[in-house]
Amino acid sequence: MAEQFDVVILGGGSGGYACALRSAQLGMNVVLIEKDLLGGTCLHRGCIPTKALLHAAEIADNTRDAAHFGVKAEFHSIDMLGVNAYKDGVITKLHKGLQGLVKSRNITYVEGAGKLVAKDTVEVNGVKYTGKNVVLATGSVPKSLPGLEIDGKRVITSDHALKMDSVPRSVIILGGGVIGCEFASVWKSFGADVTIVEGLPHLVPAEDESSSKLLERAFRKRGINFEIGVKYASHKVGADNVTVTLENGKEITADLLLVAVGRGPVSQNLGYEEVGIAMDRGYVLADEKCRTNVAGIFAVGDLIPTLQLAHVGFGEGILVAEEIAGLKPRPINYAGVPRVTYSEPEVASVGLTTAQAIAAGHDVVELNYDLAGNGKAQILRTAGSIKLVGQKNGPVLGVHMVGSRVGELLAEAQLIFNWEAEAIDVASLIHAHPTLSEAVGEAHMALAGKPLHAHG
Repeated sequence: MAEQFDVVILGGGSGGYACALRSAQLGMNVVLIEKDLLGGTCLHRGCIPTKALLHAAEIADNTRDAAHFGVKAEFHSIDMLGVNAYKDGVITKLHKGLQGLVKSRNITYVEGAGKLVAKDTVEVNGVKYTGKNVVLATGSVPKSLPGLEIDGKRVITSDHALKMDSVPRSVIILGGGVIGCEFASVWKSFGADVTIVEGLPHLVPAEDESSSKLLERAFRKRGINFEIGVKYASHKVGADNVTVTLENGKEITADLLLVAVGRGPVSQNLGYEEVGIAMDRGYVLADEKCRTNVAGIFAVGDLIPTLQLAHVGFGEGILVAEEIAGLKPRPINYAGVPRVTYSEPEVASVGLTTAQAIAAGHDVVELNYDLAGNGKAQILRTAGSIKLVGQKNGPVLGVHMVGSRVGELLAEAQLIFNWEAEAIDVASLIHAHPTLSEAVGEAHMALAGKPLHAHG
């Protein structure tokens, strides 16, 4: 006899656990099934550990540059055992907190590899859990390219990179997206020689072209090498190195090759096809309410072809819980989701790029506000800009930022975009001085035709 639940959730990452917590909050009887660790990729192998490494990297850079600020300090070396202890301590604390939350909501938590064995049933360790609703949240894993074998020693993924006990002397990073740029930033700060290979014409190619160019300029200044607009052809693993050959014939040799060409959905051999779920290239297809084509089955997070961001999975999990509870939640506007690359400098955005806005038929106006005019940016010694994409005589369509800590400015930027504010609405708001957030205010003042600390 299978155990009966209102909601059966397969996968305890950002999407799965958010759905479980919200469903329980709404009075539903929930079972959450996870084969590894509660919190999933984001907590254990993604967002949290990488940001901890990036913070350690920032401290290393600050120590090296201390004399610029009149502070006498010496940088000796990176102690990876100490860095990992700090990183793992952050993860452990968050993991324990999450476990406590799930327990306090009376969610049935099951450890084990689950499989969908019927439209309403997941089997784990020989036990069947049946629910009126099933939520698939099995996440993603690092991808590779055809014929590019990951050996975990010379050729690694981000999973391996997060567990290293020493700093490599040199690294080739295949992929100049978010993951590639973040690791490039960390390893350069830690003292490694870094080369990024990106087949598309720019680093962080999903961002506005102006942001990509600013990041490329900053990376050049930092001594991070990159080959853009040229693809990987082959590689050869030597006794103590790896050599990558590009399609233009160029060869690059380093200690390690990090493959950071994106992440693919975890959907094989889980029973999805057998119950008739529509899929495409391994992704489960879902509508704007995360409903699959099979009644009663939902899918969230990296398993579906929406933005692969932990906070998107989180939002989708909440959406599904509220949809099941009959609250009729509004679908997510994915353009309104904030996006950050946490390199040094950071790249942050919300809304449409210039190219997207033009393609959507908007009469576009643009405004670039250089951070050189911002007091706090001068104090932090960061360069960059805030670019606004607007509809002529209409709302702000996109906010694109590059600079240290600009990810923290996205909270206001996402309200501006999602509430369809016009530049004049923001221009009348007073921002605290001296803060980086003032640059958001100044940019909108300039777009509204009343620039203050901006030329024009």
